[in-house]
Parts: sequence; C-alpha cells; structure tokens
Amino acid sequence: MGSQEFLGQAARLASSGLLLQVLFRLITFVLNAFILRFLSKEIVGIVNVSLPNARITSVRHCAQLFLLFFFSFFFFRLTLLYSTTIFLAREAFRRACLSGGAQRNWTQTLNLLWLTVPLGVFWSLFLGWVWLQLLEVPDPNVVPYYGPGVVLFGLSAVVELLGEPFWVLAQVHMFVKLKVIAESLSVILKSVLTAFLVLWLPHWGLYIFSLAQLFYTSVLVLCYVVYFTKVLSSPESTKQRTLPISRITDLLPSITRSRSFVNWKEAKLTWSFFKQSFLKQILTEGERYVMTFLNVLNFGDQGVYDIVNNLGSLVARLIFQPIEESFYIFFAKVLEREKNATLQKQDDVAVAAVALESLLKLALLTGLTITAFGFAYSQLALDIYGGAMLSSGSGPALLRSYCVYVFLLAINGVTECFTFAAMSKEEVDRYSFTMLALSSSFLVLSYLLTRWCGSMGFILANCFNMGIRITQSLCFIHRYYQGSSHQPLAGLRLSPVLLGAFALSGGITGVSEVFLCCEQGWPARLAHVAVGAFCLGVTLGTAFLTETKLVHFLRTQLSMSRHANKMT
Repeated sequence: MGSQEFLGQAARLASSGLLLQVLFRLITFVLNAFILRFLSKEIVGIVNVSLPNARITSVRHCAQLFLLFFFSFFFFRLTLLYSTTIFLAREAFRRACLSGGAQRNWTQTLNLLWLTVPLGVFWSLFLGWVWLQLLEVPDPNVVPYYGPGVVLFGLSAVVELLGEPFWVLAQVHMFVKLKVIAESLSVILKSVLTAFLVLWLPHWGLYIFSLAQLFYTSVLVLCYVVYFTKVLSSPESTKQRTLPISRITDLLPSITRSRSFVNWKEAKLTWSFFKQSFLKQILTEGERYVMTFLNVLNFGDQGVYDIVNNLGSLVARLIFQPIEESFYIFFAKVLEREKNATLQKQDDVAVAAVALESLLKLALLTGLTITAFGFAYSQLALDIYGGAMLSSGSGPALLRSYCVYVFLLAINGVTECFTFAAMSKEEVDRYSFTMLALSSSFLVLSYLLTRWCGSMGFILANCFNMGIRITQSLCFIHRYYQGSSHQPLAGLRLSPVLLGAFALSGGITGVSEVFLCCEQGWPARLAHVAVGAFCLGVTLGTAFLTETKLVHFLRTQLSMSRHANKMT
C-alpha cells in the first residue's frame, strides 16, 4: 500500500472518528438530561441532609445543583482514576507498536502489547489505594458505593487493556468499520444500561456508572474478539490474507526458542515513550490532579470550572482528537524513524509534507474561528446550557479564555502528532527531559496562578504549557525538513484578507453582544445569533476563496474516502 492509500485510509479513520465523537456527545447529552430528570427526584432527601442551612427556593432546582456539582464531582474522580490507569498502561505501547514496517515480527509485537495487562493491574491497584486511602472519601449516605466504584472503574481499565493487541492490529490494518461498530455498539449499550439503572435503581448512586463503565469495556473488547474470530475462521475472507496471523490463538502471548519474547528495539522505544507519557499525562490532566489532591478551589468553583472545561473542550474532542489519532498512524507508517526528510523516500516525504501543511492550516482556521466567535457567544452558550447560575458569574470569562486555549490546543495536536511519529528513540528520550521540566513548572504554575486568580489560573497555566510544547514541536519540524524543498510550516500562514475577515467578524459580534445579549430577551438573542451566523458565513466564504490548497486537499481526501467506502 502506497503513501497516498495510507493517506486516504487515515482520512477515512479521522472522519469515522469524528462521526463517532458526534454520536457519543449526542448520546451523552440525552443521557445527562434523562439522569437529571429522574435522579434529581430521588436525591431531594440527600439535599435536605447535606444542605440544611441553605436557602432553598426550589427543592427540585437545588437537587439539580447538588447532582451537578456534588455527585458528578466524585464521578469525575472515578473517571480520572480510569483515564490515568489506561493512559499510563497503554499509551507508550500504542505509540511504539503503531510504528514500524510490514516486515516486523508480529509475534514479538503482540507479546509486547500483552504486557499492558499486568502494567494495568499494577496501576489500577496503586491508584485505587491512593483514591481510597489518601483522598477524602465521601459520606456513604450522601454518595453511596464510592468504594465499590473505585474497584469497578479500576477493573474496567484492566478489562479494556485485554483488547489492546486486537485494537493495535485493527488500527495498523485500517479496519475502520470495526472501530465504528465496536465503539458505537459499546456506548449505546452502556447508555441503555445506565438509563435503565437510573430509572429502576437510582439509590445505587455511583454503582450505576461503575457497572455501566465495566459493561462498556467488556462489550468493546468482546466486539474485537468476535470480529477477529469470525474473520480468521472464514477461509474465503480477503482480510484474512492481509493479516499476519492465521488463527485467533496467534493473538495470545507465545514463546519461541528461536527468537526473544519481544522485539527489543520496540521495547526500548516503548520505554522511551513510557517516560514521556507519564509526564504528558500530568500536562494533560494536571489541573484535575491539582483540584483533586490540593483542593485549591471551593466546591462551587470546581463545578463551574468542570462545566466550562467540558464545553470548551468539546470541539477539541470532536475534531482534533480523531485527526490526531488517525494521522499519527499515517505519519508513523509512511515515515521511518532515525532518518530526516532528505534520507527517506521522497514520494512519501512529499505526501507527508502536504498532509502536515493541510492539517496545520485546518487546525489554524478552526482555532481562529473558535477564538473569534467564542468571545461574543460564551455568555449566551452558558446561559442556554445552565442559566444564570453559569452565565452571571465567572463562567463567561472562563469560557472566553478557554477559546484561546482551544486555539493553542488545535495547533499542538497536529504538531505533536507529527513529532511523536517521526522522532527517533534518542530524540524521544531528550524530549522527555523537556517534558519533565514542563510538568514540574506546570504544576507549580497551576497552583500559584489558581491561588492568585482562581480557576482562571488553570487556563493560563495550560496556555503557557501549550505554547512551550508548540514551540518545541515547530523547532523539530523545521529541523526535520531542513535541506528539503518542502515547507509544511507554511500551513501556519494566512492571507491578510482572511485575517481581516476574522478580525472584522470578532469586532462586529462583540458589538452585537453588547447591544443584543444577554438580558434583552429571546428576540434580541436570536438577532445576535443571526449576526454571528452571517459573519461566520462571510468568514468561511473568504477562507474557501483564499485557501484553495486546503480546499483541494479536503476534496481529494473526501473523494478517496467515498471511493474506499464503495469498494468495501
């Protein structure tokens, strides 16, 4: 398969991931509305016990606030436990094993991937002990089944790691439909189970979400196992001939006398990525660790920040994450580590450079759009989502600042996607020292800025962190393509006409917010939305006319994706 085919497959994978994220967020939104509607009735008694001195003008409203800020706070703790365990156990293995050519020994690669399971058991036990012994345990009368929730979330992380060899094999061979079906089915069944338990057993508290999470990971792994079992047992299957294994038992760990248990080159690269992934997790979830362990914000501020964080990062999860995951595989398969651009196949280098330039341009345009329009519509978005509770306090300022952070997040996702795919083992080790300094400074800066300016400090610290990481990645990309005729960093340049359109749109929508939003009633709000829609249309039209290279790239990948879908 040539580099152009790999590029088309990566585009398919990214678009499928985008559709999956939209599906997940839609299901989550409906599920949250359902839970809030039914579970809030059941916790009125808890509210009366927990808030005896509060001025309650509406018992139902107070119950909703309690569920939003208190119950979800400890659920957030459990998801942090799960995501930390998963990230530390598998991130390094994924990055190392998704690289490499077709001539690798897959028995050794699969053996290496199975090491994620004992590593996951270790992290789940250690972090579970931390969550139960070092963190404040909630009153069981207020948040029931917190202890079993910790155990079940840790167990669900280990169960998901059992499917890691299947997942990597599927990703390397670009089984797009498998990922779509497995993840869609898992999240839908998880949502149905959660809704059922909330409706019939609301007093189970965190037990509901813990069992649903375990069910989700079990179904996800089962889908991959069933798929590969079916494919490998079918002699006429075309996919069977492309796989490096002939039966399902080949996916299990095996020891051969002629070769070592693992490929030591891959193992050393995994170790390099592991040191880096540990530090990257601190940079990714640093503010959550600071909030969880240091209690730098009061209860209400933590709740508002968490809501703003979820809203602000929505676009990042919908668009940037699928692109980063899919094109990391593309760059890792097309480019060889240990070599710069002048020493590799020039056709592959050219395709990679075009893809990187287009992705940088797409990330830049998306980030600028969010920043330019986010400032004028942050208060309205929060008012629609949570009412005056969110839109009248610090929420709008937080969300506006988060728009700038999302802009940096977009650029960083693309640059690190390429950087980590092209770095040699020695460069990964050197970069780990940089991330060690970044992680330490980020934690200290988060703590100090939060003490100084509240929850805004987390966003400022994240912006600082992203700025440094982007600078590091841009320097690597510049060195990598130095001496070649390709200049992928040109994707960070925009025409003056388009920059003027963004600036003008930001100014017009800002004036519109002052006169039309948000205390003027719904007719004025709708007029404000109409002004934004018009400015957005003009800006996107300008981008379409000025960024012809990006438009051509997107059209090409779209047509290739359609052709590939027809072929399958």
